[in-house]
Amino acid sequence: MADTEPTASGLREFHDRLGQAYGPQRWWPVQDADNPRFEILVGAVLTQHTAWTNVEIAIAELRKAGPLTAEALLAHDDLPALIRRAGPHNIKAKRLRALCAWFVEQGGFERLQTRDSGTLRRELLALHGIGHETADVILLYAFQRPAFVADAYAFRIMERYGWSSGTRNYERLRRSIEAVGPEDDAPFYDELHALIVAHAKQRCHKREPDCASCVLNDCCDYGRGWVAGR
Repeated sequence: MADTEPTASGLREFHDRLGQAYGPQRWWPVQDADNPRFEILVGAVLTQHTAWTNVEIAIAELRKAGPLTAEALLAHDDLPALIRRAGPHNIKAKRLRALCAWFVEQGGFERLQTRDSGTLRRELLALHGIGHETADVILLYAFQRPAFVADAYAFRIMERYGWSSGTRNYERLRRSIEAVGPEDDAPFYDELHALIVAHAKQRCHKREPDCASCVLNDCCDYGRGWVAGR
């Protein structure tokens, strides 16, 4: 049975069971990038409410148009057209420009990397169009900071598992996981996020979850209910 609140040992077991089931995920999915850390910033904005396959097309178009740097993106008059495949392109172009302007003004990765995670997170959240989930994706993947990404997949699984209940609250779930997770182990959170996504797509579906094949069904509230009802 899962504890009603996550514990350090419970979270480690949750992570390790999923890891044994799905193997190493090795996210972020950056391929053939000349500037992979900056590409993560771009991808974090473009992937908002958009499938990653469309983001890849948009990033490829940006590469064709010139170097994938903050300065180059700010100089593109046709930025919305270049990212058209990534959803609401005018809105996302405005968000990208705000992120790029901040990035340049603050001195890029060299200076930003010296800031503590709390400061970085507050600055990201103050930018136009950067919400909690996008900020944590950037912290985790671009700055290699330990951060839990409480996305829709995480809520689905944590609610069924028994670690989240009531009205969905991003900060409450994020803090509850980070409170018991390793303080200085960004790779743990990297894998945890990727494994949750893999599990949600392959077993813990939104409708008709595959509890029979789930490696967590003996300690998940929803899974134990399914086992008892067979």
